[in-house]
This record gives sequence, structure tokens and C-alpha cells, in this order.
Amino acid sequence: MRSRQYGPDLTPPWKKPVPVPEVPAETDLVVEEVGTGFCGAVIRCEKTAQGPTVTLEDRFGKHRVFPMEPRGFLLEGRVVTLVRPPSAATPRPTRTASGSVAVPGARARVARAGRIYVEGRHDAELVERVWGDDLRIEGVVVEYLEGIDDLPAIVADFAPAPDARLGVLVDHLVPGSKESRIAGQVSDANVLVVGHPYIDVWEAVKPSAVGISAWPRVPRGQDWKTGVCGALGWPGNTGAAWQRILASVHSYRDLEPALLGRVEELIDFVTAPEFG
Repeated sequence: MRSRQYGPDLTPPWKKPVPVPEVPAETDLVVEEVGTGFCGAVIRCEKTAQGPTVTLEDRFGKHRVFPMEPRGFLLEGRVVTLVRPPSAATPRPTRTASGSVAVPGARARVARAGRIYVEGRHDAELVERVWGDDLRIEGVVVEYLEGIDDLPAIVADFAPAPDARLGVLVDHLVPGSKESRIAGQVSDANVLVVGHPYIDVWEAVKPSAVGISAWPRVPRGQDWKTGVCGALGWPGNTGAAWQRILASVHSYRDLEPALLGRVEELIDFVTAPEFG
């Protein structure tokens, strides 16, 4: 019995598929899907029952998922085959709780001479929870004062200078308030005093984050925190109540813009290049 012999491949050259390069679908690689013309940056690759897929994000933030088929994408006008990157997971650049791009492995900077002062411990803990990573990279230390009644003396004692600026975050800084009168006594060019309109920093946390419809109105003359706990049916331990509130804050999205803008302003102020 003669063995079957196969002759040479007689397929005409113009009918043979031209090999195309395989390109790892690394995060942020910009490609165009051949079938739809959708162009976007790679966000992630996933292994599914139907085969590997790639998710692209276009310049408008729209996401589309495509199978990673051979010859399925264009890279700089050339047909390519996307393949999964060698690493099992190529994460997209993550962000800190404040929304800044995270810097993996970054070491904390040596503390600056400048400082940010906040009124109380709760304010300091909230700032640390959302901006802590950013502050460590910038070398900014946050301290709390237990009130601002002595703010002018505190500023004088700090001795601010162009290379040692002081930023101060004040609760309930609204026209006509005691806080606004005290803040008005500080006029040093190396000091920035800003504030939010809330009676207490608790209110700067969005009610939806805490799981309530709104922060209660507390009658004038009553301790605000105690009144809030009573109105919400929480135990009267305000320390425990604060821990409950703080635990509900996961990122800047859980805070009111009136606080976000002021803290960012202070960080920019104390980290800006020196001026004469």
C-alpha cells in the first residue's frame, strides 16, 4: 500500500494570508477595531467562555468590549492581532481617594516646613482619609487645633514664610459668623485661610454616602452633634457616630464640593513654588 504523498502548496501567493504582528494589549494602547471602526484605549483584557476579550475606551469615555480575534484591530493604520499581555493582570493606572493618579511605590516626601491646620480631630481624619496619599507624596503635614479662637496667635507663633506657608481650614466660614471675624484678623501673604459653610465637618459628607436623606436641622443652642444623633436615632456616643460616618467615606465622591475645593486649594497653596 502506497503512502499518500502531498505535493507542494500550490496556493497562489496573492491568496495566501499575509502574517500580521501579534501585539500585547497593554493598558492605554490605542487601537481601532476593524469591523466597527471604534477607536479607543485598552482598559483591560478578560478571559471569557467565548475566548479572550478586550475593553476599549474612546475619547468620550464610552466603553466597548470586543473579542480578540486574529487580524481584528488596526494599530497606527496596520492590521494586527491583539493578544493578552504576558502579565496575568495589567491594571489600569489607579487613582487615590482624592481622584489623583496613584504613583505605585512612591515614597513619602520629607515633610515640608509648611503645614495645613484644621479645626478638630474629625477634620484631620477626614482629610487624611481622602487626601492622605497625596499629602504624603507632597510632604504636607496636617495638624488640628481644637478650635480657631486663638488663630492670630497661632499664626504668629508658626512664623509663616515663603518657604513655610500655612493653610487653615475653618468650619462654618460664612459672612457674619464668629469664624469669619477671626479669619479676617489674619492678613499674612504666606497664610491662606479658607473654609466651608457647614456647622461641622460631618455635614461635608454627602448624606447619600451615610445612608440618610439629609442632615437633620438642629435647634439653635443645642449641641449639634448630639442633636444629629438624636434626630437620626443613633446612640448618643458622638465618637462612635463619627466612626460610622468616616467609614462611609471611600473617595472624594462621598464629599460635598464645598469642602473638596477648599482642601485642594490649601494643598496647592502650601506646595506652590516659593515666591519673593
